[in-house]
Amino acid sequence: MATALQVAHHLLLSHGEAVPILRENGGAGTQVGITLNLAPVHPASPAAEDVAAARRRDGYLNRWFLDPLYKGSYPEDMLAFYGQLAPTVRPGDMARIAAPLDFLGVNYYTRNVVRDDPESPEVQSRLVMPEGAEVTEMDWEVYPQGLYELLMRLRDDYRPPAIYITENGAAFPDEATPDGRVFDPRRIAYLEGHLRQAHRAIREGVPLRGYFVWSLLDNFE
Repeated sequence: MATALQVAHHLLLSHGEAVPILRENGGAGTQVGITLNLAPVHPASPAAEDVAAARRRDGYLNRWFLDPLYKGSYPEDMLAFYGQLAPTVRPGDMARIAAPLDFLGVNYYTRNVVRDDPESPEVQSRLVMPEGAEVTEMDWEVYPQGLYELLMRLRDDYRPPAIYITENGAAFPDEATPDGRVFDPRRIAYLEGHLRQAHRAIREGVPLRGYFVWSLLDNFE
């Protein structure tokens, strides 16, 4: 974990170092941003242990990257949790990481539902599947409302000037009919559900500027 956290710091730092170089060499109108894999995190139960586990998982998955980019610091609760495993940060690192951005790219597929698990290497939290949930071929829960929740949280907590959904999609067991056609109602429903949630967020003031479907590899065989 110590190595992973230091590598993540260096990734963020390399991003920050690249931003002004891209602006300088990109010409007028150059837009510079970053894309992150993000997901809302929900506790598996109202128990205090699960609520705390969800907070840790959110820090591990989301805030550990968003806070440096938009607030210029790592989340205090996660620094305390990691203790001596936390990365070495040199003077000026955080200011470079927090270079102003024109947009935030969001890869969203599903939410995280977690239970407290002291034995788990992922910040003592374990992913669980809600009972009765629809899942894709990759065993990811279909949860369109999570996209709305995530977009609203980004608007309220980080205020990026523009957001793009840079990945979204689902893997389902597609089969072609003898004439080569694929009837794909589950993926159609998946995309429609997520587009509706994106539109809902736009109506509530989220600066969502684009939506891209990850289609190259979303047919899972």
